Amino acid sequence: MIIACNNVDELLLEGDSVSMQAAAQHAAGCPPCAAKLSSWNELSTVARGMQTTWTNDMLWPRIERSIRAEKRHARSKLWQIAAALVLFTGLGLFAWKANEKVRNDEFNRQILQSSALDEVEKAETVHLAAIDHLEKVAQPKLEEASTPLMVSYKEKLMLLDDAIAECQTNIDRNRQNAHLRKQLLAIYSEKQRTLQEVLREGNHVSNQ
Repeated sequence: MIIACNNVDELLLEGDSVSMQAAAQHAAGCPPCAAKLSSWNELSTVARGMQTTWTNDMLWPRIERSIRAEKRHARSKLWQIAAALVLFTGLGLFAWKANEKVRNDEFNRQILQSSALDEVEKAETVHLAAIDHLEKVAQPKLEEASTPLMVSYKEKLMLLDDAIAECQTNIDRNRQNAHLRKQLLAIYSEKQRTLQEVLREGNHVSNQ
């Protein structure tokens, strides 16, 4: 039978000849257990010599209780370590889940931003198409501007074109900037209204 170091205490507690022989065989090749066996033998010898003042029915139960208490303490430590490992594992899993949720939320947010950006760019395309058509129709009237109002319209459109160019340059540097996108749409809308006013004024002048 193979005896491990943690079995020696149990063999010593058994105390019978077979157990003591097995402990001695193990101790022959294990210096720590040999020292433990030697101490045990010395203690047993002293105890037998003190039988008149300290009988075995008091000595051995105390020793046994002491050994059992140590084992219970060791088991308690093991349970504490196991509980700590479970706790840390749970915390690690929770942190991983939380991080995964953050990554998913960020991905979804980027998808929504991309979708919103596509919608804004579609609106810009519609404005540009309408403005391009209006500019072609209004250009002759602006070139022949003969009233102060038409001249002011022409100057206003030049300022709006400069603002559009500056805003578009800033957007090219940061396409995700919603404020710049809204500002550009507002300028497009204003230019579209101005061109429509130019056409109405031009028609009014032609009818006079």
